[in-house]
Amino acid sequence: MRSGFISIVGRPNVGKSTLLNRLVGQKVAIVTAKPQTTRNRILAVANRPDAQMVFYDTPGIHKGRYAMDRMMLQAALSSLKRVDIILLMIDVGKRFGSRDEHVMKLINEVHVPVILGINKIDSSKKHDILPVIDAYRHKHDFADIVPFSALTGDNVDRLESVLKSYLPEGEVLYPEETLTDRPERFFISEMVREKIMELTRQEVPHSTAVLIDSWEDGDELTRIEASVLVERDSQRVILLGRGGSMMKKIGTAARKDAEAFLGTKVYLGLHVKVRGDWRENRQLLTELGIDSR
Repeated sequence: MRSGFISIVGRPNVGKSTLLNRLVGQKVAIVTAKPQTTRNRILAVANRPDAQMVFYDTPGIHKGRYAMDRMMLQAALSSLKRVDIILLMIDVGKRFGSRDEHVMKLINEVHVPVILGINKIDSSKKHDILPVIDAYRHKHDFADIVPFSALTGDNVDRLESVLKSYLPEGEVLYPEETLTDRPERFFISEMVREKIMELTRQEVPHSTAVLIDSWEDGDELTRIEASVLVERDSQRVILLGRGGSMMKKIGTAARKDAEAFLGTKVYLGLHVKVRGDWRENRQLLTELGIDSR
């Protein structure tokens, strides 16, 4: 039996959450086409007959101007210090640049096996992969390099085999029924945020946060009230839509996901509030589950 911790790191929008959901077999991280979707470090457990893989899905490594960005970066960096393996994910279609140099500098400071995962091979030609491998193989002494597609699952089985081979031998770290260390209310707030990111444009998606205000479990209905925080009145207008149409669309879509997730009927009340400083308010950021632990 092998068991251990694996940190999935990389630039924003390289497919870390898509891979995590596939490996775990359930949706534990929201996925959108927009960069910087993941804000929280998520622990998720994948059980196999011969191994237990405990993954950290981390926010994309980037430099930002808000306290939230700095906390997200610290969360990603701190995960590098407490794992047995690091899976560095890159997008096969993106050229190596200054942000990659920053990531590699951080990777070169750790002393655990680092697997290079080259994602999105489904959207590239086979002959395009070799130059990417050549560009990276000189940047670090990688334990292994695995091209794959998190979206289609192509070669993910090979990636999983490589990861398991570098895990230390040992007993399971979590009970078999454990999926994640995040509470239910975290996932509901993320479902709402996912719908906001999917349905709105411009600066609105990244300027919003969702805070669960109250949660009441009933025999036949779970009542959830949540605040959707924005930074400006103009964003509140966009988010509400004409006659509240946009917020109704967001709420309906999120409620359906919440009902499937909780296995019960859900009343989901969403209230849009202007909080111009929320990305700089560390106490509020901690309430939102964004921390630097």
